[in-house]
Amino acid sequence: MSEHRKFDFKKQHFAGEEGHLIPLLQRAQETDGYITRERIVEIHKQCGIPLAQIYGVATFYAQFRLHPIGKNLIRVCHGTACHVSGANDITKAIEDTLGVCNGETTPDRLFTIETVSCLGCCSLAPVIMINHSTHGNLTEKEVKKVLKQYQKADIGEVQ
Repeated sequence: MSEHRKFDFKKQHFAGEEGHLIPLLQRAQETDGYITRERIVEIHKQCGIPLAQIYGVATFYAQFRLHPIGKNLIRVCHGTACHVSGANDITKAIEDTLGVCNGETTPDRLFTIETVSCLGCCSLAPVIMINHSTHGNLTEKEVKKVLKQYQKADIGEVQ
């Protein structure tokens, strides 16, 4: 981690109390973009929570990340409607286009791919979300066009 951002940590609010590990981890992730080893150690030292317990919670819940993600988080829906409409083909097209697999981040940290159980957009199947934008009724060709738009936007060609 190149810079250590200020972590809004109120020791007196959490020391010795049960049930505050998840909010602490959420705050750490919000501050740094993911949960760093340094934050895990900091929570351990400040609250006395065993490192194994902190790591166990951080790895159990899908909301937590132990590695940085790309600028653009691609969530590929694999719910029933998307699955039967070709979600596997969409995922494969994204992986082939970006050169990384599900759960990985591109070397330039522009994209991270993540499959999810449902995005709640069944009428748009197959569907992906990139950050907060939804893209539906996709084909392999269309998803590649969507990715190119994000790549061009990152280098300033498209606004």
